[in-house]
Amino acid sequence: MSAVLPPHGAVGGHDGHAHDHDHDHHDDHHAPHGWRRWVFATNHKDIGTLYLLFSFTMLMVGGILALCIRAELFQPGLQFFNPELFNQFTTMHGLIMVFGAIMPAFVGFANWMIPLQIGAADMAFARMNNFSFWLLIPAAIMLVGSFFMPGGAPAAGWTLYAPLTLQMGPSMDAGIFAMHIMGASSIMGSINIIVTILNMRAPGMTLMKMPMFAWTWLITAYLLIAVMPVLAGAITMTLTDRHFGTAFFNPAGGGDPVMYQHIFWFFGHPEVYIMILPAFGIVSQIVPAFARKRLFGYASMVYATASIAILSFIVWAHHMFATGMPVTGQLFFMYATMLIAVPTGVKIFNWLATMWRGSMTFETPMLFAVGFIFVFTMGGFTGLILAMAPVDIQLQDTYYVVAHFHYVLVAGSLYGMFAGYYYWSPKWTGVMYSETRGKIHFWGSLIFFNITFFPMHFLGLAGMPRRYADYPMQFADFNAIASIGAFGFGLMQVYFFLFVVVPAMRGKGEKAAQKPWEAAEGLEWEVPSPAPFHTFEEPPKLNASATKIVA
Repeated sequence: MSAVLPPHGAVGGHDGHAHDHDHDHHDDHHAPHGWRRWVFATNHKDIGTLYLLFSFTMLMVGGILALCIRAELFQPGLQFFNPELFNQFTTMHGLIMVFGAIMPAFVGFANWMIPLQIGAADMAFARMNNFSFWLLIPAAIMLVGSFFMPGGAPAAGWTLYAPLTLQMGPSMDAGIFAMHIMGASSIMGSINIIVTILNMRAPGMTLMKMPMFAWTWLITAYLLIAVMPVLAGAITMTLTDRHFGTAFFNPAGGGDPVMYQHIFWFFGHPEVYIMILPAFGIVSQIVPAFARKRLFGYASMVYATASIAILSFIVWAHHMFATGMPVTGQLFFMYATMLIAVPTGVKIFNWLATMWRGSMTFETPMLFAVGFIFVFTMGGFTGLILAMAPVDIQLQDTYYVVAHFHYVLVAGSLYGMFAGYYYWSPKWTGVMYSETRGKIHFWGSLIFFNITFFPMHFLGLAGMPRRYADYPMQFADFNAIASIGAFGFGLMQVYFFLFVVVPAMRGKGEKAAQKPWEAAEGLEWEVPSPAPFHTFEEPPKLNASATKIVA
């Protein structure tokens, strides 16, 4: 997921023509070559590229851990790892995928696309942008490096529940510190996105004329600023319980481990929407482009996104139905959770209505967008089932839950990212990806994904608990199928990198047109491909619908 930018000096302006001598002079001074260009990057496109490369690297690390988990579960009995190491794998897989792969990838998309979409010269705080990226590297090294500390990596599950966290070795402290740093990075990125969107839109681009991707990120950024400090509080209390004699979560000192769950999920539920809303934005850009129609119900999409974000704050305890909650509490969280299905349903309805009677073609971005809608809807339905307290108490901590959230996060967030990559990469790299390879990647991913995670619903319904390294014979067949699917799915992502991304980074492939998708709308298609190092040095003048630049 990267970009090759044109040689400096050889850049076009927002009108597509080369700039004068002053601009070339300015460009050579402000765009250092070689390693300095990346280490000291303040250009939103370079930083976006760094984020995307980092997140793909972490996706591979998290993916290797996932394949270790599936190798162990291929058949009953302990094959390769002892249960303690297995729990380290499940914990680190979750933490790396959430904080290292999905969130930084969407920040990368935001960095690349938001200034282009709203006609801004760059992000509002260019140096803070650089800082927020480079914080991720030491945090990731610390997180992954915890495997090599005494006692191995944290093994308390990605939710880091007390009292397990109070009994872990020194790697727990490294994990807490790494998450603090990643949280700081997220908060800085969010502040940057909010200020950029609210203050740097081109004249004439009102909020209700912004592309949906900019809208979903604006709302996501507010969510991040609201909840990352809550997570920081929870893990700091864990830290003081471990080392400074407090007893927030330690029952021996009068603390309450369930309080940790309340604080964690007050962060954790909005976090789930932080990981899916930008994907909603990407799909809302792609579906109209390939259906060759305007997005159906733009305003309702904006309100639905905001409703999802607001409601996400009042449903946290649906993760805790099995903790002995009073029936009144169970009813409240059950109904509130079901309510979130309404704005989500509005979005799905609007995408389908956009496609209805459109002249659709199925290039790779559209395939991933339609695949996203299909699989995300399935994940949404299993979530609705888990929202019912009596059912949830049966399915709590089984593979049904694992199946549900992977349908939402892998098929949701990850497919949204792949759709966005195929849609925008011609603008990033200046070359078209191979349509055949893109389709191989899509169909391979879709089929192997379902082979991996669909059987897990049945395992969960039959009562197989998650995070177990061993299981009785009756679960063997579905586990074997899931493991085979997982290895196929992993290989498809390696294929994507080697045969889709690497050729694009090298500039191999047919040259991309300025507007490779005929019906695509938005300012990003008004600049040449690849996008110049500096775009929109003066704010562009927009037409009435704020989708085109008028001379």
